[in-house]
Amino acid sequence: MSALLSQTVLLAAITTASAWLQLGGTLDPRVGPSRGADRSAPSVDSPEDRVRVADPVAPASPVPPAAATEPPGGSRVVVVVGAPGEPDYGGVFARAADFWARACAQAGVNYAVVGREPAADSSDLDQLREAIERARQAEGETGPLWLVLLGHGTFDGKEAKFNLRGPDLTGAESATLLKPFRRPLVVINCASASAPFLRALAGPERVIVTATRSGYEQNYARFGQYLAEAIAAPAADLDRDGQTSVLEAFLQASRQVATFYEQAGRLATEHALLDDNGDGLGTPADWFRGLRAVKKAGDIAALDGVRAHQLHLVPSAAERELPPAVRQRRDQLERLIAALREAKPQLSEADYYQQLEPVLVELARLYEGLPAANR
Repeated sequence: MSALLSQTVLLAAITTASAWLQLGGTLDPRVGPSRGADRSAPSVDSPEDRVRVADPVAPASPVPPAAATEPPGGSRVVVVVGAPGEPDYGGVFARAADFWARACAQAGVNYAVVGREPAADSSDLDQLREAIERARQAEGETGPLWLVLLGHGTFDGKEAKFNLRGPDLTGAESATLLKPFRRPLVVINCASASAPFLRALAGPERVIVTATRSGYEQNYARFGQYLAEAIAAPAADLDRDGQTSVLEAFLQASRQVATFYEQAGRLATEHALLDDNGDGLGTPADWFRGLRAVKKAGDIAALDGVRAHQLHLVPSAAERELPPAVRQRRDQLERLIAALREAKPQLSEADYYQQLEPVLVELARLYEGLPAANR
């Protein structure tokens, strides 16, 4: 390795990367090694469920509103509250939307909500189209666009829909609405029967999360309420880097869903998926060990989870201070290391470390070039 490099900085990079390779955590040496079309509401199993849907297991504390400087590049969040079907469900969806609103206020991002105001002359679908168009026309915004769907969904065996007041949103139309975007996209469909949206929306620089693994999982999905609580909750920050990633929130919410069904002694009727490798197949939470996927549904694309762990609605103070170019290159290096780790069984030990070393050296140089306060 080059003598020009600080041995301390390089050792920190190697130590941190080694921990990441084992546990799937952060590569940031400032943090340290990771630790590891039926319009009615979906059916429920008993009258007690009508109460339990508003009473999640171990609820997280609400995120308090706080003024914040908007992260470099500018992010935007569009939350859509669907048709409740029944008043009890309307309260659950409104509560989830409140968590998102508080998190967005804390993050200082552009925030828009559709479906919470009394029905207007234009349908909720038209209002969503207008919100997406405003995001498309926003000059200077290069940060992620988040689209969050809170509500019920249906599937007729051919087409999945997210239920709105008025015309519904289909997977095909959502794909058309989002097709022009080249910025990173995070789409979280918390509805029942949401899985078909995964294949419709998957692609490069996209993180897609659905509450179900099949369009036929059509009972009310609890995943959305847990994910709303987790998206900015310190308890969901699994690698203790001061921020909660999309991946961490997904894993936390999935665990809480599983806990609900286990404690209720019932068969789970929802299984969330996350896709960030673009293959549209998705990975369930139980295929992760820590923050690293150990299985994948297809043989071609990379493992899911790496990109989802790089995106945070509420970045830490250290993350906000990173220059955009440094953040972008760090993310690329993390993905290179993830790809090398996945290819390790096909490489000799010498080849593996020969390819890994220059990536670690560049990572060390990247952080060595930052002001001392940012290291």
